[in-house]
Amino acid sequence: MRDNKPRLVVFSSLFPHPGQPNAGLFIRERMFRVGQALPLKVVAPVPWFPFQSMIRKWRPHFRPDAPRSELQSGVEVFHPRYFSVPGIFKSWDGLFMALGSLPTLWRLKREFDFQIIDSHFAYPDGYAAALIGRWLALPVTITLRGTESRLAKSSSHRRLMQKAMARAARIFSVADALKRTAVDMGVPADKVRVVGNGVDLGKFHALPQVESRQALGLPLDAPVLVSVGGLCERKGFHRVIACLPDLKKVFPAIRFLVVGGPSAEGDWTVQLHKQVADLGLQDVVHFLGALPPDKLKLPLSAANVFVLSTRNEGWANVFLEAMACGLPVVTTDVGGNSEVICQPDLGYVVPFEDQPALLQAMRQSLDQTWNQQHIMDYARDNSWDQRVAVLVQEFQTIAAGSAQELLLQPTSVKGP
Repeated sequence: MRDNKPRLVVFSSLFPHPGQPNAGLFIRERMFRVGQALPLKVVAPVPWFPFQSMIRKWRPHFRPDAPRSELQSGVEVFHPRYFSVPGIFKSWDGLFMALGSLPTLWRLKREFDFQIIDSHFAYPDGYAAALIGRWLALPVTITLRGTESRLAKSSSHRRLMQKAMARAARIFSVADALKRTAVDMGVPADKVRVVGNGVDLGKFHALPQVESRQALGLPLDAPVLVSVGGLCERKGFHRVIACLPDLKKVFPAIRFLVVGGPSAEGDWTVQLHKQVADLGLQDVVHFLGALPPDKLKLPLSAANVFVLSTRNEGWANVFLEAMACGLPVVTTDVGGNSEVICQPDLGYVVPFEDQPALLQAMRQSLDQTWNQQHIMDYARDNSWDQRVAVLVQEFQTIAAGSAQELLLQPTSVKGP
């Protein structure tokens, strides 16, 4: 006999798979925790173009292949393909994603009988989910995660996001700044609920700094900065590196740990290595590559300060992960960053592309003494438990409302 828990399909094109194991980990972390309370499956469509294998000859990490289906932590994940031309016709991606994913969703509706499509990012995923929800007569939720502010500057993308959010039963936002973006696009404020990301305290906690530095071959008395993220332009590793010559004048033994690898947004590995060589910083910058989440606490514990000069974010999990290891954060005033670093005793938030301000914030953060216990307590107060409880309640309410609507619909009775 089936229980009365609502069943979900998580719908997101940004999701880890063997070809890109570090993509969308923050979505998986959030929704697999929901999956401990509610049954769910994942549909993670992947872009496809007839000649993309040829593109990989000079861009090896371009659109890595994904299996048609796989099992992750006991959860079924499906990767239907959808037609997407690299770099152009992006306003068609939402429609093609919906058409490419529809057969998989149709089959899952018969086999899994889910009641809600839970999508992530307003476009193209949210728009595609809204179309599928209309075709299958199912409610859709959309989680705003940070790209919406940038896409809203394009009139065509703005219009498609407005359509998607108008059709959604509920919109979640990982930061209040993204809620304001949705409201500015005409979404009623009471339709958007802010549910930030959390931190896994089982994976992220401070290790002894001396042991961590010894494991990484770092000087025990050096001031150490660390950044974590995909090696793309947006994350701003190059902006931090540009400040290092001046910081080295004040802190001769300074080290900068770069943790990350190629991402779906691009690969700046060559540019970053060249920048380091051009500035003569080979002894300062340590490229550690991409690390799985359960290994990140080692470089975080070895550092004094976490820095991310990012161009855009929604709610960056990595800030809470760094703070769970006792690190203050220096970052840019974009997206929801100031909502995470909301107190002066947690770090510094500086204007984006203000290099003097970034340099000064890093210098001050390395100079001052921080209350690590307070920083770790703040991270602990932002654990996943409270976030998941809110999401589960919202999904239960949506499913109950959808079932009630079906009961109230008039039924036609055919005569003899």
